[in-house]
Amino acid sequence: MMAFMWNLLLALIWVMLTGDLSGINLFAGLVVGYLVLGLMQRQIPMLRGYTSRFPRLIRFIFFFFKELIMANLKVAFDIVTPIWHMKPGVIAMPLEARTEMEITMVANLISLTPGTLSLDVSDDRRVLFIHAMFLDDEQAVRNSLKEMERRVLEILR
Repeated sequence: MMAFMWNLLLALIWVMLTGDLSGINLFAGLVVGYLVLGLMQRQIPMLRGYTSRFPRLIRFIFFFFKELIMANLKVAFDIVTPIWHMKPGVIAMPLEARTEMEITMVANLISLTPGTLSLDVSDDRRVLFIHAMFLDDEQAVRNSLKEMERRVLEILR
């Protein structure tokens, strides 16, 4: 997270030095900052692994948008058809996430996806309780949510 803040700071310095406050110039500053941090990551332990996280972030964004579109279509189909296909229920998903930030990110991304809602985390922070609108196959839902958690943890760790 600190490496990203440094990247953002370098981008803002780039914008100030060029005197052009446009989106394209800010993006160029982010790219230049990313390259500079990529060169510096061997010397500064805090920056190690930063350049490998960015491609994973891009892959996660595409994965999440695909999941978001599919969930929206499933909910929309259930709304417009006269027969209800939903079988709601609550499942307990064991968490691989350990820190508060990791658990919060996983829970919020699950709640952002239509048809699922994070309800609670157990006291020992090892289980996330989730309400699923379509619980036809509990194991398939759990596997889908575990895949999302795995991808989030790839970015954060």
